[in-house]
Amino acid sequence: MAAPRRDTRGIVDAAGLFSHVAFRRYEPAEPLRPYLEHYWLMDWDLPQPHASHVVPHPSVNIVFQRYYDQPPFGEVAGIGLKLSTRKLEGCGRVCGIQFRPGGFRPFAPDRPVADWTDRHVPLPEVYPDTDPAAVLTPGDDRARVAALDAFLLSLAPRPDPRADLATALVDRIRTDRTIRRVADFARAEGMSVRLMQRLFAAYVGVGPKWVILRYRIHEVLERAETERAVDWAGLAADLGYADQAHLVRDFTAAVGVPPTAYAPSWAPAGNVCPIATPGTLPQALRAGGTPTRRTGRKPRTPWQTPPGR
Repeated sequence: MAAPRRDTRGIVDAAGLFSHVAFRRYEPAEPLRPYLEHYWLMDWDLPQPHASHVVPHPSVNIVFQRYYDQPPFGEVAGIGLKLSTRKLEGCGRVCGIQFRPGGFRPFAPDRPVADWTDRHVPLPEVYPDTDPAAVLTPGDDRARVAALDAFLLSLAPRPDPRADLATALVDRIRTDRTIRRVADFARAEGMSVRLMQRLFAAYVGVGPKWVILRYRIHEVLERAETERAVDWAGLAADLGYADQAHLVRDFTAAVGVPPTAYAPSWAPAGNVCPIATPGTLPQALRAGGTPTRRTGRKPRTPWQTPPGR
């Protein structure tokens, strides 16, 4: 199983986000790795609000959250179909679980994953006995990762060959740029288009055409952020678009601006996601802390100082 991804695909203005928050990824326990992409942890303490934008992956997330003015809570976040925007302000902490496409179904086997798509469901409605504070309260990342492992292992997911197949198909789409048409892909995999669509609805949550398009947009977004001069016509051809206009249309629908307008607005550096293992935490993240109000609060603990501030 590969280590957590270091790319920032899907994060709009990744360098800007990383300059405002402490963001890191961790591997789960070995038995959970067939189901999960990674854990993602984020802390912030901001004098001014910051808006984060994400073009969602075809992945379900479970997200534990604590803000200075709210009790801790959790939710199941199905695949988002549109650009996700979240306003970060004051102090906060998030501990997230990103499942691999197909990986969530063994943890909620009674419902097709499409039932969760574009929804945020309070965690008690799905897992009634879960205590978000058990994940969010520990004082360091090692303990929070252990709490996430314990939560998921207690759900005792059962191996499901169809979930494995769905994961493998999405992995192929993500890594093989030549996959452009669902009919050709289904034929190459020895199944009908309808069978593939049903499999994706039940185990991924969106259709194969949506996944193909979403990974195209992620690549365009990353290229726009990391390259000073992008050959848009050549990139459109590489990704299987009939012409540059079709790429511009899809990118604009997903991100809100055309790629040529988006590209110059961000610095093309710093877009490598930090990853770590619980045994090798950065010193600044070991002390822990609890979100508090910005007035009359305790002195900052190290995790509350965003990188670059």
